[in-house]
Amino acid sequence: MQVLAETKRLEGKRISLVPTMGYFHEGHLNLMRVGRKEADFLVVSIYVNPTQFAPTEDFAAYPRDLERDRRLAEDIGVDVIFYPNDTEIYPEGYQTYVEVQRVTNNLCGISRPHFFRGVATVCTKLFHIVKPHVTIFGKKDFQQYVMIKRMVRDLNMDIEVIGVETTREPDGLAMSSRNVYLSPEERQSALSLSLSLAAAKEMVSNGERSAKRILERVRTIIEGYPLTTIDYAKICDASTIEDVDTVEGECVLALAVWVGKTRLIDNIVFTRT
Repeated sequence: MQVLAETKRLEGKRISLVPTMGYFHEGHLNLMRVGRKEADFLVVSIYVNPTQFAPTEDFAAYPRDLERDRRLAEDIGVDVIFYPNDTEIYPEGYQTYVEVQRVTNNLCGISRPHFFRGVATVCTKLFHIVKPHVTIFGKKDFQQYVMIKRMVRDLNMDIEVIGVETTREPDGLAMSSRNVYLSPEERQSALSLSLSLAAAKEMVSNGERSAKRILERVRTIIEGYPLTTIDYAKICDASTIEDVDTVEGECVLALAVWVGKTRLIDNIVFTRT
């Protein structure tokens, strides 16, 4: 992969990278479509990264289907799928990790303290291996997107980071590979996330600026559905990921909700002056 990437760079080609864990849905395909437009040579990585999973999480059960992913990527016009194994990414004796501080302290950083170190490390490695000029991330994982932008800036990586809006099902549910875990009843309860975000958006549009009142409404909607347990519902500054009391400037309302045994995330960004 490194030799191929260097060859393309010497040919004057612009390389884009879409990092994924596979089991593609339309959200992934939209990232690839952006990557296709942004560069001459499109690489999609597929790697279920063990260092971002805690022992109690779903690493072993995470859905995988390489042949299906290959067909979907081919239809989009992906040039290369980079599909490394664990020993290639983390060889024996591996001991180097990347940590991004502060923007990872809140939200998922509280309930999944291992997660961002694993993501930052594997993305750094992917950037060194694929040598992209541009990389594409979904904004559904908004904190991850902010962290990657911060890491690229802090480490002087010569990479443009592009964020793509969340792709949703027709009924509003944010697309996720983990949606396959949901039973029919859980699938209905999962709609509470997008419905609560829509209610919050309406409140802000009508002039509400109190984070407390907005979050009270959000929690009431989500808790009104069966099988839901809120991990967090917070309004944060969109750049620092620190809690805010008032919606002003650019803020993100971020959710993580357990629906049955499946943890789902979603968000909406507000811009108020």
